[in-house]
Amino acid sequence: MSTTIQDHSALALFCELLAAPAPSGREEQLAKVICNRLDSLGYSHRSDGAGNVIVDVEGRTPEAPLVCLAAHTDEIGMVVTSIEPDGSLRVDRSGGLYPWKLGEGPVDVLGDRETVRGVLSMGSTHTPAAAQRQVVWDEVRILTGLSPEQLHAGGIRPGSTAVPSLEVRGPIVFGDPNDPWIGAWCIDNRAGVVALLQLLEAISREGIVPHCPFLMAFTVHEEAGCHGAKVVAHNERPETFIAVDGCPMPPGSPLVLDGTPGIRSKDTQTHYDQQLLQEFCRIASDAGVRLQPVVYDGAASDASAVYAVGGAQRVGCIGYVRENSHGYEVMPLSAFDHLLSVLVAFVKHWKG
Repeated sequence: MSTTIQDHSALALFCELLAAPAPSGREEQLAKVICNRLDSLGYSHRSDGAGNVIVDVEGRTPEAPLVCLAAHTDEIGMVVTSIEPDGSLRVDRSGGLYPWKLGEGPVDVLGDRETVRGVLSMGSTHTPAAAQRQVVWDEVRILTGLSPEQLHAGGIRPGSTAVPSLEVRGPIVFGDPNDPWIGAWCIDNRAGVVALLQLLEAISREGIVPHCPFLMAFTVHEEAGCHGAKVVAHNERPETFIAVDGCPMPPGSPLVLDGTPGIRSKDTQTHYDQQLLQEFCRIASDAGVRLQPVVYDGAASDASAVYAVGGAQRVGCIGYVRENSHGYEVMPLSAFDHLLSVLVAFVKHWKG
């Protein structure tokens, strides 16, 4: 029997989040969806000046060190650099996006007053050198069919951001009906947001009171510098900062796509706290889930960026293993359930 969106609560929530575009600097639509979900769960929440959404969870020992679990809300995208006389838009990447990950297709440009539909264009293949061509951002345009005046009226300007349109974002469910996979544009990091929201739901439903006070943070602007997480760390002063994010699979990675979470041991910014990693693995094992440690030389996270500026004393990063990073990403549907099981167990049993 095939799995549908309605069959799986995490997938249904993921679809709701995926429908809200959230390129770095324009996360407000997704923040509204998150706040509405928090309201429905009965949680008080607050927002800071950067746009981070924060939930405080009391612990049994108020004086125990504060732990922050953070999931970033933004996605990679494009930024408009100029408007051509014919109404086409020159663009560059926002975050780690490359043209070859996109192909040509419909995009939405988020203006100050309205969203404008366009088509990403990489030019004609009817040239002698088409087969050897390597597309770079200087050759990419968004065709809008509008005049510069019409674009101005919609609030489209240099600095406006764009993402693939909803109809090409997914998700799709495919593969073995008994162990299906999902594919979607930028699972990173809506799957992490799903994990934190479902964790809060479990805390409420099961009456979980953790030993330490926890801060659940839905952060902004991770893809272009982890600025939101740095603001959270500066303002809230957690002792331990843990990013709930994806684990990509570069060539040579030891990770396997079996639905079990990855946990970072080192990335380009730092060595993560090794005692925290060991404790996570122990707690996960007791919950019946195996964690996959990994080392990166081409990735960072909110947590490692926070540690690099002295924003926390201990840091970790745990999350779903995914293929096709920063593109049309793929992971087993079971990744939602395994990650949630580990986070629930961690909140129940972590004592700092």
